[in-house]
Amino acid sequence: MCGILGVMATTPVNQLLYDGLMVLQHRGQDAAGIATAEGNTFHLHKGPGLVRDVFRTRNMRALPGNWGIGHVRYPTAGSAYNFAEAQPFYVNSPFGLVLGHNGNLTNAEQLKEEMFRMDRRHINTNSDSEVLLNVLAHELQAAAHGYELDIDSIFQAVAGVHRRCRGAYAVVAMISGYGLLAFRDPHGIRPLVYGENKTDQGTEYLVSSESVALDTLGFQMVRDIEPGEAVFIDLNHNLHSRQCAQQPMYAPCIFEYVYLARPDTVIDGVSVYEARLAMGESLAEKVKQVIPVDEIDVVIPIPDSSRPSAMQLAQALGIPFREGFVKNRYVGRTFIMPGQAMRKKSVRQKLNTCGQEFKGKRVLLVDDSIVRGTTSREIVEMARAAGAVKVYFASAAPPVRFPNVYGIDMPTRAELIATGRDDDQIAAEIGADALVYQDIEALKQSVTKLRPDLTVFDASCFDGCYITGDIDEHYLDAVEGKRNKKPAKSEDKGDDGDDGRASQQMVLGLANGGQD
Repeated sequence: MCGILGVMATTPVNQLLYDGLMVLQHRGQDAAGIATAEGNTFHLHKGPGLVRDVFRTRNMRALPGNWGIGHVRYPTAGSAYNFAEAQPFYVNSPFGLVLGHNGNLTNAEQLKEEMFRMDRRHINTNSDSEVLLNVLAHELQAAAHGYELDIDSIFQAVAGVHRRCRGAYAVVAMISGYGLLAFRDPHGIRPLVYGENKTDQGTEYLVSSESVALDTLGFQMVRDIEPGEAVFIDLNHNLHSRQCAQQPMYAPCIFEYVYLARPDTVIDGVSVYEARLAMGESLAEKVKQVIPVDEIDVVIPIPDSSRPSAMQLAQALGIPFREGFVKNRYVGRTFIMPGQAMRKKSVRQKLNTCGQEFKGKRVLLVDDSIVRGTTSREIVEMARAAGAVKVYFASAAPPVRFPNVYGIDMPTRAELIATGRDDDQIAAEIGADALVYQDIEALKQSVTKLRPDLTVFDASCFDGCYITGDIDEHYLDAVEGKRNKKPAKSEDKGDDGDDGRASQQMVLGLANGGQD
């Protein structure tokens, strides 16, 4: 997953984009980037690390302009350690394009071959986002009328992207001399919303991965961008939208509601917080079937994303809810840390127990999901060390048995703890006295009950049914083979004495291909 922003404003947007990326930091901690446009020039700065570390005052001053895009990266396709793959990406032909992408193309290798043999375009990294950028550039060139673009040509180009690209993609892009483009794949797997802010100078627009960025930056939510839809905002602040896919369908990634999105965001008309409350209600019913309720003294969440589910579960069971773990918020997500040893070490740095909530008690720990099981095992050990006499474990999501190929860097099937194990075996692996998983239909219903017409989801990491219909055993084997060959992180230092992960500042002087 990644976080993307696009802004068309009436005043300089550098601070606005920075603040928005800070709000979306949970969607990517690997790298960050901002591109702005000033006249015929794009200004771009990107680098590795958190937003606060990538951008200094001098970098912000070098990002003038009233419109731009931002990106926070969580590694999916490509390498987590190749910082040439930080976004946004830029290509100078045909009109000058800068693009940020959230998701993952499942036919990137085929497209890369087509780019070389048919479109005569060179892809310089292993990132599927650069492939997507070049597909869009080629389609814009094919749709243009000579040296000019119009609204129909831009939407025609997006339709071309939909015909050629498979997988998940939510995109923001800047077209030099024309405006800001945003679009979503025909299944709407990854979220994308837009809002507006009325000013005396005109209407400002903000496109974001999550509605929470609109809230915090003072924009009013307008709506979600529909699956297959494109939205274009020209330099005169006129907004145009069009459905560009032949057979769009709503099939959002249900893992967004389980874990990825902030609880205070709204995705496709559904409050993530309310969806997690509903997950807790249905999980409570499942717990009653597996564990005698009078055998549980206290319900304790694994912070932070499981808290709403745990709270609702405790209320439904009539059992006290307590905060038994204190989280160090200055340690990164263990979910995205490479290597089991580093992950195991970071759990102890990230969480500490409130001993009085465990000592002599039978505790039910609630987490949003269990992926590798490493974190769960460590947490169960911590609960026992704090004095718990019994430790039960409940997951607000079903067993994760399959990789996610649409933008979440989940491990190989061999690394997933649920692969080849039943619930009792998984409980033994993590050291719990009993384990309760959410049922997949109950998980889906937790979202559907809040929006009845939203009935289809990509739940492939749970059920192995990939919504794009192009994923098979051979594809998964190939993805896992590439993942297993991923190079180790370099220990070399850069010339400036840091960890070698230098940021990149670019000023791109572009010929204006359209409007003045």
